[in-house]
Amino acid sequence: MSPREERLVAAGDVSLWVESVGEGCPVVLLHGFTGSAQSMASTAAALGDGYETHCVELVGHGRSDAPEALCHYEMASCVSQLLAVFDALELACPHVIGYSMGGRAALSLGVAQPQRVASCLLVGASPGIDDACQRAARVRADEALAARILSDGIESFVERWMAQPLFASQRRLGREALARARAQRLLNRPHALAASLRGMGTGAMPPLHDALSKLVTPVCLVVGEEDAKFEAIARDIGQRLPNGRVECLEQAGHAAHLESPHEFARLARRFFAAVAAQADSNAPRGAHSSDSTTPQARPGASRVERFP
Repeated sequence: MSPREERLVAAGDVSLWVESVGEGCPVVLLHGFTGSAQSMASTAAALGDGYETHCVELVGHGRSDAPEALCHYEMASCVSQLLAVFDALELACPHVIGYSMGGRAALSLGVAQPQRVASCLLVGASPGIDDACQRAARVRADEALAARILSDGIESFVERWMAQPLFASQRRLGREALARARAQRLLNRPHALAASLRGMGTGAMPPLHDALSKLVTPVCLVVGEEDAKFEAIARDIGQRLPNGRVECLEQAGHAAHLESPHEFARLARRFFAAVAAQADSNAPRGAHSSDSTTPQARPGASRVERFP
């Protein structure tokens, strides 16, 4: 395995921090809101040999740039930044693993530039909010949260964030892991988290529902069996995708990749192998062809399985 490399990578008007290790099939990993490359490192390590992993810190997070201007945090800008990172690292068509906010970014990237990704493996992700009234309500809620981050400070916010019922299942990770996660979140800058909510929050991002039926890139939606809300979202996404599947991990909640790391890694390796086999069978078009006449472009072809 190649040595770990950590560096800032130019991504248009900003620079993003990237941690890379390994050789083989390229995989880009995108963390969730308040996360960092550190929070995806165990997932990258669990993949094992045969993978060249790149944990990217999204704008405003970790050691990536945190500009003041909101335009840098909009989802379209995030997609452009990721494509610039792909170019800088000479990643022609990597697999992309995205968790929560990172999953929304990965799905937005797949919709915008399907030829640039081999597959999307999404954990606890959503396509935004289709209903205008619900979307406006979420924008108001995120704006209120952004204001509290700025007024109350990062420590108070992190305490409230980690105490949400959505993350209760992460207690199974143990005190040391939770302490490390808390310390990592505390390194974030309040203005950048607020801008991230305002620019690429679930309500702020352009909803992707109408575009999903045209996305023939292989997509696997992973949810923990204890995360009922996002299992329902995953099922809805899966039904819209021509080449999608939903998998539920046992004994896991929202952060299924962290709570069941070995099972998630086995699932990921199995999915990537299936994508490669599909690409070989479709040569020379490849699995990520945008031609809707390919055999994989069949509406309603998603499958729901439980793993292992």
